[in-house]
Amino acid sequence: MTLLEKDRSRDVSQPLDRLGPDETLKANSDQLRGTIAAGLDAELTAAVPGNDIKLMKFHGIYQQDDRDIRDERRRQKLEPAYRFMARVRLPGGVLSPAQWLKLDELGRAYGGESLRLTTRQTFQFHYIHKQNLRSLIQGLRDVLLDTKAACGDDSRGVMASINPQLSALHAEVHALAKKASDHAIPKTGAYKEIWYGEERTPVSGPEEPLYGKTYMPRKFKIGFVVPPINDIDVYAQDLGFIAIVDNGKLVGFNIAIGGGMGRTDQAPQTYPRLASVIGFVPADKVLETCDAVMAVQRDYGDRLDRGRARFKYTVDDKGLDWIATEIENRLGFALEPARPYSFTSNGDPIGWTTGEDGREHCTLFIQNGRVSNFPERALLDGLRAVARIHKGMFRVTPNQNLIIADIAPKDRPAIEKVLKEFKLDGLQAGSGLRLNSMACVALPTCGLAMAESERYLPDLVTKIEAILAEHGLIDEPITIRMTGCPNGCSRPYIAEIALTGRAPGKYNLYLGGGFHGERLNKMALENVGEKAILDLLSKVIAHFARERLPGEHFGDFAIRAGYVAEVKEGRFFND
Repeated sequence: MTLLEKDRSRDVSQPLDRLGPDETLKANSDQLRGTIAAGLDAELTAAVPGNDIKLMKFHGIYQQDDRDIRDERRRQKLEPAYRFMARVRLPGGVLSPAQWLKLDELGRAYGGESLRLTTRQTFQFHYIHKQNLRSLIQGLRDVLLDTKAACGDDSRGVMASINPQLSALHAEVHALAKKASDHAIPKTGAYKEIWYGEERTPVSGPEEPLYGKTYMPRKFKIGFVVPPINDIDVYAQDLGFIAIVDNGKLVGFNIAIGGGMGRTDQAPQTYPRLASVIGFVPADKVLETCDAVMAVQRDYGDRLDRGRARFKYTVDDKGLDWIATEIENRLGFALEPARPYSFTSNGDPIGWTTGEDGREHCTLFIQNGRVSNFPERALLDGLRAVARIHKGMFRVTPNQNLIIADIAPKDRPAIEKVLKEFKLDGLQAGSGLRLNSMACVALPTCGLAMAESERYLPDLVTKIEAILAEHGLIDEPITIRMTGCPNGCSRPYIAEIALTGRAPGKYNLYLGGGFHGERLNKMALENVGEKAILDLLSKVIAHFARERLPGEHFGDFAIRAGYVAEVKEGRFFND
């Protein structure tokens, strides 16, 4: 019996007078139904009226507008150009060719002829008109996909490490990640009623045995990682499972809790935090562990101040030892001591690799995850052509890249032919900086963005590449990440070089993150433009080229050379 089953009779809701506005909204939403259905049918606006847009996040959908034309529409006294973003639930990033072809079809029909691979191994559709939302979601259902809990105050999409060379182990970990995702998503019938048009059916007992009426205080992120590659950035997860392998067999997981990237500028009470390892559980205790950790956050997370409602703040406010003990109490057994492990990188092996089973895999670098038909390369068309002949699987990596996976050696020439025809073979090459770059979407669709990210980082990388080439470092792997705001969607605070948007053309520049995600970086410049960024990076890169130690990474050097101080405690409270 799982903890969730033991908790079925428990009232996990909190009194309304102790809840903030968003919590009250959830409590009164009739388990996430609200009036969403009526809002979808409202013909006088392209938006969903009222607060239902907050409830729609639990259904994997964000209301946005095209910010490139927002001012012009305001001048014309028109409402913003409202569109929607829908995020697919895809545990571990694994999908079949048939599912890829359906995503391609839906992206062409409803998503601006584009797909976007996210930093949590899934897909986002942008530019969706309100009247097309149901058609898109029902199209996903045709290939057994959905958007449940891809956003909202619940268990977000569950990540899983990808290492094509460890095929059997990857399959085992992915299966656990999928079980965890299916187990932890909300159970409300609201999704089927609103999006599939099904009738409401009565349930015995609480409709949400784990979540209650107010769900989680904020989003909750779970990830599974297989050392030595920390591709999911396990220390950025609320709950991380670090695989422990003995003689090639998965024996269990070290448990890491309390990670998170989001922060708010000029608000020192908010900060990134790296997850803390608290112990080990056997592999057959994964679901119980998910329930126990989530229940602790459910019951003790801050429901008045959303700015401090993430699990990382609960861990720090209550104390790590107290939280660990409470988790053990919920589990009904003590965690075992953590077992040894090590990481060497958090990047992807770009190009062709051969797995332990002899099957082949091709990892393509997808710059910032954007799959579209670009002038220089018809990426959307090319991947559709691959999907039409591919007999294996696709895997979205945590770094926004794509693996054409599980290729029989005899089928490789046909795949290579298509890649060459559509110029996709060039996606297996690039500088060490570019291949380790990552950006959030930001403008023009994200309502939180204060500066460019996806549309700007490629050009900035080109300018930094010129500096690296001058010093013979063009192939040096250096992680660089950019976001349009401080929320940290591309996990910038653990990159060796990171930029977070402050205003149009202005960024905070951070240096000194760990090469495999084991250390936070520190701000080197605040609210500066491109010239100041390039001037400092030119200085640091030249110094790095002259005085680096054998095997020393760029982030380590930035600290040793004194450009930034080391963040030793796994979190920082101010800049």
